[in-house]
Amino acid sequence: MISITIENLVKRFGEHTALDGITFTIEAGEIFFLLGPSGCGKTTLLRTVAGFYAPDAGRILFANEDVTRLPPHKRNTAMMFQSYALWPHMTVARNVAFGLEERRVSSQETDRRVKEALSSVRMEDYADRKIAQLSGGQQQRVALARALVIRPRALLLDEPLSNLDAKLRLGMRAEIRRVCKESGLTAIYVTHDQKEALSISDRMAILESGKIAQIGRPEEVYRRPQSRVIADFIGETNFIPGTIASANRETAIVETPLGTFEGVISDPSWTPRPSEPATLSIRPESWTINTEAPGANSTNGRIGESVYLGEVAQYQFLAGPFKLKIFEMNPQLSNRHAGRELFASAMPHDVVVLRA
Repeated sequence: MISITIENLVKRFGEHTALDGITFTIEAGEIFFLLGPSGCGKTTLLRTVAGFYAPDAGRILFANEDVTRLPPHKRNTAMMFQSYALWPHMTVARNVAFGLEERRVSSQETDRRVKEALSSVRMEDYADRKIAQLSGGQQQRVALARALVIRPRALLLDEPLSNLDAKLRLGMRAEIRRVCKESGLTAIYVTHDQKEALSISDRMAILESGKIAQIGRPEEVYRRPQSRVIADFIGETNFIPGTIASANRETAIVETPLGTFEGVISDPSWTPRPSEPATLSIRPESWTINTEAPGANSTNGRIGESVYLGEVAQYQFLAGPFKLKIFEMNPQLSNRHAGRELFASAMPHDVVVLRA
């Protein structure tokens, strides 16, 4: 179990700067996610940590050891790719043992560690099967066991579940977190799947144009995005333009076309001033629909389109020129109030005030 420190990391490909002064620390035993839109630098960062790319500037530390110029095989990390890269002509056990055989580990020790690795991913009963006889989820478990068997200092995962169907992905999310925690592994995980990141990570970093846009625990990033880009990337939200009426260090009153809203300032580097333009971010599940006006932080409108999904209903709430997306858990409204004037409100702690 090691900490990983990235210091002022820069990586260029010709004229393009893929990583632009990245700095952060991953704590020992932490599952740390890298997210962001395509081309933001997350895979480049992971491959630089693995040693596949040499940075143009900056350092990478494993605990107190500078590994910036070490080749991949001397960093003792294990990497899982989108493709499982399993040998189809070998059995499950031989696939898992491959890394140990390359390291010239004794056959007795190899057998013991292969059994332990397969047991940790609950595949010990499949040791003698060929890869072609396994499902996609089982192949993913074998790839995970192969990564674990060498006892790496860190586990690096590059969208490892992207080739699985939705149901298998759900099961493997919990499995990967369980295995990492039971093994005490420090893990860096690249994904474009926000639900994956929210459900597995201890912390996450959102990258934008080769820079860190925000780092935090899943609930922090989701509930307190520090920019419109992050709010739009993680989950769904409603953006409402407005103007600052008043503000202190933590909250602001914002005048909008839908009324006056009080909200939380999530960007610690921003001090809003009166008359300054701003944007509100309000998640669909943060709204409450009422038949009577609740007062502050509310707007009137009516339900347009609605989709009933059993445990939740998704509404298009027509408020003036805006079409707000609102989710109702354990829905009671359904279509009973179609066309009727209603009121949508949000608590101040669920309203995030962002720079315009």
